[in-house]
Amino acid sequence: MFKVIGILGLIFIIAGIVLKSRQSRNIVYIIGGICLTIYSIAINDIIFIVLQVVFTGVTIFDLIWSAKKNKIKS
Repeated sequence: MFKVIGILGLIFIIAGIVLKSRQSRNIVYIIGGICLTIYSIAINDIIFIVLQVVFTGVTIFDLIWSAKKNKIKS
């Protein structure tokens, strides 16, 4: 079951690479990051857990920051 979640995370992150919209790309990265975080917890890999938590957190921050930046421009 957890391997399926890990594979989905990988697919979401790869799919995010081809998206043009920054907002869409960030949302797909967040979904992929959450999936890979769940997988890394399941396999108990501390390095992978830290990597995914940081990746997902930074992507969430970027999504919020870019949304606020775009709101100010409008």
